[in-house]
Amino acid sequence: MAGAMATSIVIVGVGGQGALTLARWIGEAALAEGYDVRIAEVHGMSQRGGSVEVHVRFGREVYAPIVEEGGADFVIALEAVEALRAF
Repeated sequence: MAGAMATSIVIVGVGGQGALTLARWIGEAALAEGYDVRIAEVHGMSQRGGSVEVHVRFGREVYAPIVEEGGADFVIALEAVEALRAF
């Protein structure tokens, strides 16, 4: 991550597992450290049992919240099947 323009994280799971809450916590921690943060729910429904994919990007200056395909620095899978489906 040293020298990177932005750090990109993709969180996948199903509704009710806390993917959106986890993204918010990561975003708040990055904000507390002085980073620019963007968060986007890009796929699925945040309803219990529905597929959820959330992108978190933070860095000095972040303009777009969406992580491009193959561009994630980290993938956090709260549900293994959803990780396989997403990637």
